[in-house]
Amino acid sequence: MPQDSAPPLPRDTAPPTAAGPAPGSAFDWLDTARSERQRAGLVRALRPRPADCPLLDLAGNDYLGLSRHPEVTHAAAEAAQLWGAGATGSRLVSGSTELHARLEAELAAFCGFEAALVLSSGYAANLAVATALTAPGTLVVSDAGNHASLIDGCRLSRARTEVAPHADPEAVRGALAGHSGRALVVTDSVFSVDGDAAPLPALAAACRAHGAALLVDDAHGLGVLGDGGRGALAAAGLAGDADVVATVTLSKSLGSQGGAVLGPARVIEHLVNTARTFIFDTGLAPAAAGGALAALRLIGREPERAARAGEVARELHHRLTEAGLTAVRPDAAVVSVRAPSPEAAVRWAADCRTAGLAVGCFRPPSVPDGISRLRLTARADLTGDQLDRAVGTIVATAPPMS
Repeated sequence: MPQDSAPPLPRDTAPPTAAGPAPGSAFDWLDTARSERQRAGLVRALRPRPADCPLLDLAGNDYLGLSRHPEVTHAAAEAAQLWGAGATGSRLVSGSTELHARLEAELAAFCGFEAALVLSSGYAANLAVATALTAPGTLVVSDAGNHASLIDGCRLSRARTEVAPHADPEAVRGALAGHSGRALVVTDSVFSVDGDAAPLPALAAACRAHGAALLVDDAHGLGVLGDGGRGALAAAGLAGDADVVATVTLSKSLGSQGGAVLGPARVIEHLVNTARTFIFDTGLAPAAAGGALAALRLIGREPERAARAGEVARELHHRLTEAGLTAVRPDAAVVSVRAPSPEAAVRWAADCRTAGLAVGCFRPPSVPDGISRLRLTARADLTGDQLDRAVGTIVATAPPMS
């Protein structure tokens, strides 16, 4: 078509100019960001695994080995057949089933709390509590080693947040001392990077000295700590206390998917009415609820699984440190092994994978202290031969630590 017969531009469209940016340039900055990640050794990539993956898995969070347990998978399949593949809507519309209610009641009873509320993920549970129990003017004191979901909850809360040094109750006490209004102390029970436990009794004492509430993310404690795996709050004698709220995931020791908040009934009622990640999110799929409920009942019948996970973690730590590696003494089922650099950690994890072992690889910005690590999951169902194989592979592929 000749230039003089071209159709006119729409009225609200400016004519192209020679000096304007080229089409597609809006995302050119992504190329620079990618190059910076490559130079820092921080490129991440998805790696879909097959259903029959041959690798020995010390990377996931299936602490009790229940994600493929026949009782759990059968219950998940049965729930999908009975209730459908999805929840069909938010919990307040059509996404609450009798199965969700049973899971909430039994989870609260198992962990020693008055009530529970199930959400679609542990991430959503942490956002729900951090935002619904705070307001402008509230002080939130957050441990420097907290999980990203707690950090994001603090950011979204619009409250004033002070980051306390890691596992330092006196620093928490000092932060609370200068505040006269509502306050919330936020911590993991077991920190996901190094596997060390928070000093919960001392933190609770600091909270009570200043009338603050305590929020504990027990994602890595449920199923591993406490009597029969009832969690870190039960182990600390704090489960069910009127000023304590816990969050948990259903995707670790319970081998399923989803998250939950545990606490006083009036806290749960408040979340149902105000927590945006509960109100506006589709409910947890029935299959996940059914699988989690079956896993919870199984743990109740087989409390030795929790003890076994701790034994495996301590054995991993002992044998790796005996071999000259630097590992953090585990308080639950996470074993962290230091690497000399992000690049070395990536190569180490890749070499383990080539040798048939899947391990976690934590690097900045996922680690707050900038130290790269291999992160190992101590599963209760690991056999002695598998432990031998895992330790041998990690030691044989270890990079120079100088």
